[in-house]
Amino acid sequence: MESDALARDTAQAVARRSYGKLVALLAARTRDVSSAEDALADAFASALAHWPASGIPHNPEAWLLTAARRKTIDAARKKKRAELASDHVALMADELAQANDDELPDQRLALMFACAHPGIDAGIRAPLILQTVLGFDAATIASAFLVAPSAMGQRLVRAKTKIRTAGIPFRVPGRDALAERLDAVLEAIYAAYTEGWSDPAGTDIHRRNLAGEGIWLGRLMASLMPDEPEVLGLLTLMLHTEARRDARRDADGEFVPLDKQDTARWNADLIHEAEALLRRAGAMNRIGRYQLEAAVQSAHAIRRLTGRADWGAIVSLYDGLLQLTGSPVVAINRAVAIAEIEGPGAGLAALDEQSADARLSQYQPWWAARAALLARCNRKVEAAEAYEQAIGLEPDPAIRRFLQGRQAALH
Repeated sequence: MESDALARDTAQAVARRSYGKLVALLAARTRDVSSAEDALADAFASALAHWPASGIPHNPEAWLLTAARRKTIDAARKKKRAELASDHVALMADELAQANDDELPDQRLALMFACAHPGIDAGIRAPLILQTVLGFDAATIASAFLVAPSAMGQRLVRAKTKIRTAGIPFRVPGRDALAERLDAVLEAIYAAYTEGWSDPAGTDIHRRNLAGEGIWLGRLMASLMPDEPEVLGLLTLMLHTEARRDARRDADGEFVPLDKQDTARWNADLIHEAEALLRRAGAMNRIGRYQLEAAVQSAHAIRRLTGRADWGAIVSLYDGLLQLTGSPVVAINRAVAIAEIEGPGAGLAALDEQSADARLSQYQPWWAARAALLARCNRKVEAAEAYEQAIGLEPDPAIRRFLQGRQAALH
């Protein structure tokens, strides 16, 4: 029936827009995220049962919140546990206080900071944010992060239990503790985005929405914390990267490296938005990692106008990033940029400075960069061996074919 379809579409739209907002409101007092999620799931089921007959309410968010609160109160009554009494009263007080309030408070930012609390294991923070703020199920998250569904489910349950039992507060920390916690939130959002970015063709049903959801979270953060330059820097970085999504594959689905991409296929609107955000962030004079990484992408984006990336600026930015992070990944990218200015020998020398890091032996970009620079130095045998290592470590079939083509061109 048409009314059933409309009710379902409305419920889905509210879920997409407000799931995390409702979970945060329900769990803000009790810190019981699991119970809040269960109650909200029951409320959505009630909406699908009642809205087709009674009509879609004036404020669907408020209707769902009230229904979920009542289900939580009912659950507390049935358990008859003394320790739930205060939570029971608090929930009823919240319901009465907001009974006539059309505009629900937004505590998603507080929920994200709770999920990124230092007491929560770092490896589960991004999945926890994806589930509590966006409503992703454990199986979807497990697939995206290459973890068994049962293991991911157990980790998520443990993390939510930790929030409740440790009394982790739902609040944005003060300035003295903000830097550490903000970094954790931003890392979690970026982890979600990069998981989606690793499926460029959008063919993996479990990954294809993650990049978009990461950007959605970035926009949410930017709207809630407009004066934090690193928040703007992260959104800028994701937008610049996303702008090149369509250019990463040719008409046959084959991989196209950044320096060979057709800039006409880059999304100009996303680039313009990213540049405006980067200027806003820079005007705050508090430089950080994400702003520097975004500035690197901006220096690549200039090729749309000049025909060449600003390699001098890119090397300088990587110098700053390397000093800030000490990351071998940054060092690899810096070496590639140096090669564009000083030649492949200089780039290879910069790359060799990182060779003592044992982690790089299993890192595909290290071998791919090394192979390309060795080939440019006409050291074909070593280049072929490095390509072989890179090919063996690369899971993406299109990139494997690209590397195999480069390897074959050596002969």
